[in-house]
Amino acid sequence: MINKNQEILAFIEEQKPNILKDWQELVELEGSTLEKPKVEKTISKFQSWLEAEGFTCKVIDVGEQTAGTLIGMLGEERAGKPILFSGHLDTVYPEGTFEKEFQIVDGKAFGPGVLDMKGGLIIALYVVKALRVLGYEDTPIKFIVSGDEENGHQLSKGDDLFVEEAKNCLFGLNMETGRIDNKLCIGRKGVINALITVTGVGSHAGNDFESGRNAITEMAHKVLLLHDLTDLEAGTTVNPGVIAGGTVINATPASCTLKVDVRYKSLDAAEKVVNEIKNICKKTYIEGTSTEVKIIEALKSFETNDKVEKLLGFIQTIAAETNHDVPGSVYLGGGSDAAYVGIAGTPAICSIGVLGQWNHTQEEYAVVQSMFDRISLVTTVVLNQKTF
Repeated sequence: MINKNQEILAFIEEQKPNILKDWQELVELEGSTLEKPKVEKTISKFQSWLEAEGFTCKVIDVGEQTAGTLIGMLGEERAGKPILFSGHLDTVYPEGTFEKEFQIVDGKAFGPGVLDMKGGLIIALYVVKALRVLGYEDTPIKFIVSGDEENGHQLSKGDDLFVEEAKNCLFGLNMETGRIDNKLCIGRKGVINALITVTGVGSHAGNDFESGRNAITEMAHKVLLLHDLTDLEAGTTVNPGVIAGGTVINATPASCTLKVDVRYKSLDAAEKVVNEIKNICKKTYIEGTSTEVKIIEALKSFETNDKVEKLLGFIQTIAAETNHDVPGSVYLGGGSDAAYVGIAGTPAICSIGVLGQWNHTQEEYAVVQSMFDRISLVTTVVLNQKTF
């Protein structure tokens, strides 16, 4: 077991002002997924930091409407498989959402993306810096940094690129939002959106009631059937979340739309529930109406398997034997790019970034001390990769 705690802690102590400065700079480079030029500027900044550490970098275009994906490689000539760090630099907040972009209050950092997930990528950056100081050259180090994770790559081929680039790595650390309870994520549900449109026939509800074909009523027949597709034992949930139809109270509605959120644990479960949704939409209850369904796959499931369990155990053992807090594990309902690392065949752990709460809200915060603690833990994990 390689234990260089003293050297790592001394490095972190010396670098604390720079860590906080870089964290602030990255957070203040605001940009939500569809603010392409702003996200590109953020990616360019992070790329410059990686290149300063000796990385060879490229940004690959994945779609017209979103920023590209940053690929960085350090020490490609080194023996062994690369260790992969992954994450994203887009946020859910359009520029100007926060009154104050970055601030630290009572040991908590606040700002757009401070937790989700710019803090995690700062951890990865300073792990690389620490490894350089310690003379680590055992394996290549690879980064995959997306510019469009928050919308599930729906407008790009970013997911396909992620799978291709994540192949043949020793293991992957997805530097997503760390949980406040110090648990690492070993699995996540996939996300599918179903957009359903019923078209009926509009008419006057008083003078010409019989000519109408009520789209809302047709949709109502379907809503309860869709809700009943939920299978909690299998981990599949189907939530009819947003419905809209009609214009005025005295007119038979000619259209009705429904947005459905679907969560699932496995690709087999996803295929099953999609087929069931399509079958429900095929059946007509009110003659003269028609139904269309559009399936949008957001993020695939990050499936727990023996490789993931092995990686978790490895990290827990390293933590226990080097005087770090031993993280637990958790399965989460929200998706992430860890799914694509797993699909590539590389064992992955997610949510190993800075600890905090309330991401996707203006109350989002990260615990500052956890930034330093995670740099120490992850550096030690990489140093001990030969025992994985």
